[in-house]
Order: sequence, then structure tokens, then C-alpha cells
Amino acid sequence: MAEAGIDLTRDAIVAAARAWIGTPYRHQASCKGAGTDCLGLVRGLWREFHGAEPETPPAYTADWAEAPGADGALVEAMADAARRHLIEVGVDEARDGDVVLFRMRGRGPAKHAGILTDGGRMVHAYSGRAVVETSLGPWWRARMAYAFRFPGVTD
Repeated sequence: MAEAGIDLTRDAIVAAARAWIGTPYRHQASCKGAGTDCLGLVRGLWREFHGAEPETPPAYTADWAEAPGADGALVEAMADAARRHLIEVGVDEARDGDVVLFRMRGRGPAKHAGILTDGGRMVHAYSGRAVVETSLGPWWRARMAYAFRFPGVTD
């Protein structure tokens, strides 16, 4: 865990994310080696560097089709939670070790997360498979909606 006064490096975040590679996909789980989903990966990294999770995520569906709020507005639950605990940066400013959120449907909420790594790649939990490192190609870039930095990251 990162201690007060200790700098959290991007390399440390990338290495920690890569240590989750091969963890099976399990909806709403967050246990390295046993099972995780994309949010669980981010939660696990938070615990590694900052200790106890600051809040318990509410139940969420495994698909990407969340219903709008009672007023018909898009509910960005994942992005709102990230704003409460991470530092929002512009998508174009995102760098290695940053958390990126994706909109899997054009008018849907951001419901997928990954950790940027070097060389235009990311680590993420892939439904039906496991945690993998993949290219952040045009398909993913077109869906990137938000970017966040862990607190304490040094450049």
C-alpha cells in the first residue's frame, strides 16, 4: 500500500494491473487470481495503493444497457463514483496508469473500465474471458468517454 509521503508511480500502477492478467472474469468480483470484472480490477488497484475501498459499489448489471433515471436522463454511475475518488483528466491527457471509462453504446452510460499501459494498450477484465492486455485501437478509442488518475500519482 502507498504510504503517506510515498510517490505512486505510473510504472507501479501498470505493473500492478498486469499482475491481474489471467484472473478469470467474474461479474462484481474483485479478487486477483480468483475473479474480477472491469470495475473490480480498478477496485483491486485502489486497495493495493490506498487501502480500504472508500465506498461499496451498488449492484449493477453485467450488460451495458442501463435504464435512464426517473427523469429520463442518462445515469453515469461509474463516472460519478470515479469523480468522488479519482482525479478526472481529459481523455486526450490520459497516460499510462490512468483509468479510462468506455461507453459501449452510443447513447448509453460509461460501463467499462481499463488501465492504460505503455504503447497504446490497456489492461481490462473481458467478459467471458479473463483480465487481458489489449491494443487500445480505433474501436476502443471511439468509445472512450472519461479518464481519471489515481490520487498521489507522480509524473
